[in-house]
Amino acid sequence: MATTDYPDPPAKKIGPKNPLVQAGEGVVEFIDERTDVVKGANWFMFRNVPKGISWFQTLGFTAMAVFGLQAITGIILAMYYKPDPATAHESIRMITEDVTWGWLVRGMHKWGASVMIVVVFLHMGRVFIWGAYKYPRELTWVTGALLLFMTMMMGLTGYLLVWDQKAYWATVVAVNITAQAPILGPYLGQILRAGPEFGQNTLSRFYSIHMLLIPGGIATFIAIHLALVSKLGIAETPWSKRRLAIEAEEENAKRRAARERIAHGRTPVPAGQPAPDPVRTEVDA
Repeated sequence: MATTDYPDPPAKKIGPKNPLVQAGEGVVEFIDERTDVVKGANWFMFRNVPKGISWFQTLGFTAMAVFGLQAITGIILAMYYKPDPATAHESIRMITEDVTWGWLVRGMHKWGASVMIVVVFLHMGRVFIWGAYKYPRELTWVTGALLLFMTMMMGLTGYLLVWDQKAYWATVVAVNITAQAPILGPYLGQILRAGPEFGQNTLSRFYSIHMLLIPGGIATFIAIHLALVSKLGIAETPWSKRRLAIEAEEENAKRRAARERIAHGRTPVPAGQPAPDPVRTEVDA
């Protein structure tokens, strides 16, 4: 029987890698050998998640992405903004009308603040409705609540920076309401005003809080929040069969424990043993 031998296909010659690619790979290998950053990134990006998740679980990442956009546009605006009552409003006008693409950057920063607040509220509403704040994710909920508070403070402090009549009086009302809180209210009002009255120091105080203090706090708590999410995992959906089975088993265990519990703390007599004589027991005692 005749056979036909087919020659092996010629091996494809692969030339040397681009020097830039080699340099990049060398830098990544150098860093990964000492920090395991690639291994950690692969674990974080490709870890297992529960079945049945949907786009609702992406609201947290959406809020983080919007915060990154706010940070970038805020840095650009800070290059032109002048935190002084005499020049603040004029600098805003100059950014909007004279700076190339300034109107776009300012618009993205302005509307991005509202979008971030809305997304964070939706994210926390989803967590609350789905019960994702329960054990063992209580600290994840607490850090998220602090991030919501700092996000709202970011909006309050940034609103005054325009320094027009609307922003000025709206901030006066907000600070006065805060100052009426019991115990700490007057101290918080004085800290926000940077003195007894609104003025140049108030604008500088709000600018420093808006640009330095709150962004640093948000970045720190985002890192803590992500670490907790990575460690504790994503909560399953309320309609997950596995979650419903676990909750049913826990409820049945509680009912069995309640049925087996003896009223008034009494101890039952073991089977096969006679009941002790109360008179003899009292005499022996």
